[in-house]
Amino acid sequence: MTHPKLDQAVQKVDEFLAAYPTLCQYDRLRDLEKKTGQPKAYIFFAFASIIATVIMSVGGTKLFSDIFAFVYPAYMSFKAIDSSDATDDTQWLTYWVVFASFSITESIAGFITSWIPFYYVIKTFFFIWLYHPKFMGAGLVYKQVIKPFVMPHLQSFEHSKPQKKEE
Repeated sequence: MTHPKLDQAVQKVDEFLAAYPTLCQYDRLRDLEKKTGQPKAYIFFAFASIIATVIMSVGGTKLFSDIFAFVYPAYMSFKAIDSSDATDDTQWLTYWVVFASFSITESIAGFITSWIPFYYVIKTFFFIWLYHPKFMGAGLVYKQVIKPFVMPHLQSFEHSKPQKKEE
């Protein structure tokens, strides 16, 4: 006998897996469910745990945070390129500007990362906040931090550019 809350959670995970059949390999999970008698959600979590353990073993929390900061935004950027809506193009271009700025800053001040406890966990949640559709933090960081710092320099660069001579 299982707990009703556990049954609800398994049902929600199963619905999620069914919503993305190709990504989650739903047909293979269904076959494994028939062979083992275990719910698809349990098998999915077992595979996800194995993958997470391998990633943590190979590259540690840095690789884990870098994957979180790159894979989903890259996927959504590919989708945005093919869509006709300019809003998602702006959203993901803004994300990549913030991503690049953060990466450059992180590489310059890399020695500080070892002093901050749980730095890569914080970094992972920060990047999720940047790209999550509910928060859209990249737009806020761009408008509040990057744009005020960079735009004056870009404007002065544009004004100091040599003009073409009129003949």
